[in-house]
Amino acid sequence: MSPLRARVEKGRLVLDEPTALPDGTVVELVADDEGDDLTDQERRALHEALSTSWKSAQAGGLRPAADILDELRQRQ
Repeated sequence: MSPLRARVEKGRLVLDEPTALPDGTVVELVADDEGDDLTDQERRALHEALSTSWKSAQAGGLRPAADILDELRQRQ
């Protein structure tokens, strides 16, 4: 099951997500802010990749996501 999204409205959590759960189902929501398990080396590599990607995007090196997904599906 994918996570549910809620917003806070007047101190209450308000869900506006479709679900197949039956009425009356109790759902536990957990604030997940535990960070990640990246090592310092992995974090540096991630930030370098993001920086490279951003520079490429600024230079016009963008492709529609649909094209990339189609390409990935063809590799299977």
